[in-house]
Amino acid sequence: MPAYRRRTVLLAAVTALTALTATACGFGGSDGAGSTDASGKTVVRIAYQAIPNADLVVKNQRLLEKALPDVSVKWVKFDSGGDVNTAVIAGSVDLGLAGTSPVTKGLSAPLNIPYKVLWIHDLIGDNEALVAKKGIDSVKDLAGKKIATPFGSTSHYSLLAALKSAGVPADKVQVLDLQPQDALAAWKRGDIDAAYVWTPTLDELTKDGKVLTTSRRVADAGKPTADLGIVTNAFAESHPEIVTAWLGAQDRAVAQTRSDPAKAAASIGKELNVSPADARRQLGQLVLLSAKEQAGPAYLGRPGAPGRLAASLRDAAGFLKDQKAVDAVPPLAAFQQALATKELSRAAG
Repeated sequence: MPAYRRRTVLLAAVTALTALTATACGFGGSDGAGSTDASGKTVVRIAYQAIPNADLVVKNQRLLEKALPDVSVKWVKFDSGGDVNTAVIAGSVDLGLAGTSPVTKGLSAPLNIPYKVLWIHDLIGDNEALVAKKGIDSVKDLAGKKIATPFGSTSHYSLLAALKSAGVPADKVQVLDLQPQDALAAWKRGDIDAAYVWTPTLDELTKDGKVLTTSRRVADAGKPTADLGIVTNAFAESHPEIVTAWLGAQDRAVAQTRSDPAKAAASIGKELNVSPADARRQLGQLVLLSAKEQAGPAYLGRPGAPGRLAASLRDAAGFLKDQKAVDAVPPLAAFQQALATKELSRAAG
């Protein structure tokens, strides 16, 4: 899709989403610093996705609500990080989950979204993969084929990286912008030859498809991806106590996945409507990090010493620039400044 058309679609989506959120949640858009409900409680609006990580443990077990009884916590489900970006632009989300690719796009022109990276929900492994119809045995065999993936997602980024690594020019395949469930429907109709998506849709595709590569393999080849927690700059400044509580809840949930994985999997299974066994298997496909680990130099880092995640985001920006998905590659300092090391340090101790 040409850049001008993408921006036109984005603007229309922003307008529609603003109106929808105002109607559904009982409050309109804000200046990014949060809203209040009818009782005067501060409202925190959290974007989440159906990804089997500790974020679903926080939601299902109401860890944040228990930590903040005087705050109204609103969870809003999204299908992709691109949709989360749209909601942030609309002033409808304060905190949220999005992959490295949409976050990189959000921090780059033309979006330049005023948010920062607060948390690493997971390092993406085998839970995102490229699946093809039987008879297609390698990524090279995709030349001339139709492939579905949500544009602007980590899957989209990994797909393009996999094609490039296999020597398949981007103009030799037809990449369709479809959300996971839409990709599954297209797969069942026979409209596409392959799809790069994440669980639980991925599990449905693999029932009669062949996995050509996974995001773990793409990462091993030098293009890692992750699901990141973002917070708007305005909300982080106005409500540091909520941000600290959110980080604490996430850290406790990660600890539970290690100390009591059965309990964590049961909560994740309820949110995904899958069995605890399936949820535990899906959870095992991801790498989760504690707050202390994320404060290390390989990830977000500490105040005055931003971690190497900033360099990974800049590398992703360079790749997206080559694909004409962003206007320019921001300097490394811009991504370093976008790491919420001060906020994380309060939780990491």
